Amino acid sequence: MAGIELRNINKVYGNSFHALHDMSFDIMDGEFMVFVGPSGCGKSTALRMIAGLESITSGELRIGDRLVNDVDPKDRDIAMVFQSYALYPHKTVRENIAFPLLMAGLPKTEIASRVDEAARILELTTLLDRRPALLSGGQRQRVAMGRAIVRKPAAFLMDEPLSNLDAKLRVQMRAEIASLQRKLNVTTIYVTHDQVEAMTMGDRVAVMKGGVLQQVDAPQNLYNRPDNVFVAAFIGSPSMNLYEAVLNGRTLTLGSNRFEIPDRVFEYRPSLNGASNRQVIVGIRPEHMNDAAIRPSSTEISAPVTLVEALGSESMVHLNIDAPWVDAGDPDAVADIGNEKAAVARFSSKSTVRAGDIARIAVDAEELHFFEPDTRTSIW
Repeated sequence: MAGIELRNINKVYGNSFHALHDMSFDIMDGEFMVFVGPSGCGKSTALRMIAGLESITSGELRIGDRLVNDVDPKDRDIAMVFQSYALYPHKTVRENIAFPLLMAGLPKTEIASRVDEAARILELTTLLDRRPALLSGGQRQRVAMGRAIVRKPAAFLMDEPLSNLDAKLRVQMRAEIASLQRKLNVTTIYVTHDQVEAMTMGDRVAVMKGGVLQQVDAPQNLYNRPDNVFVAAFIGSPSMNLYEAVLNGRTLTLGSNRFEIPDRVFEYRPSLNGASNRQVIVGIRPEHMNDAAIRPSSTEISAPVTLVEALGSESMVHLNIDAPWVDAGDPDAVADIGNEKAAVARFSSKSTVRAGDIARIAVDAEELHFFEPDTRTSIW
């Protein structure tokens, strides 16, 4: 096992495309680190550079105490699990799992022992004599995991390994992978575009955008204390609602709505104190907006309802708040009321609001997020 260190890692391709910008952080020995971000953000590129499948333009990469910038992939003591299972169709489960050990020239008795151990851990013992065509998607992914486990590497690298599975099996497999990683205590880097996977699996999560590392933190800290607008909107489902607003003393003006911000907010965000007619970006998570008819609050706003999605245990209520909407991905994009980017609130299933109603919305003002309009960084 080993930690992994990235120091000012850059990747520039021959066409001058700068895919990765000065990435620097440490992954601790035995840690489960998740790289997450939208398509094209550089997460798979970073993983492939750690694996040695992509060259490093500049910077230093260490696995354990060893500088590995120019070390061949086969000599880096890592094991990869890909989106495709990449199993040999003519080989049995046992032969697929044993293949890397056979290539390494290990004794047959040790190969058999390691394969049996991996099969026991992954609950594949009864399937060892089957071929991949007779396995389900989840079982094939377990075999791919087994092939990595038997090598006893210093680190596992996983590139969207659950993308080919259906939704129910994904939930099951992500729990199994997280449990397995904790059991083996092997340093693991896991790439995904799914923020739910990232939040539920990782010890820490690295959020990326446009080849730039935005924030590395524990999942709950990303949710509670995002560094900027992008992280705030990317973490959480449905996404955080973001609007331009004006803060004057303790009063927030959000379109035609005005309400007081609790003193407690200014205690843990002291930089908000003394604001006079200050422009801010305010973020409201859907789960912090409720139907005031059911859960009255001292902080209420009103807005017309455009759509109600009844999900059984709750309802997603789409609202047109008459304040300029802020695009988390594009600093220059601001749209007005009536556009397709209406706010989303998570109402109780007991709510009776319908499309066309003017809803009274109870806002948990202590959970509001505030950002600087220019830098889009959090105000603390």
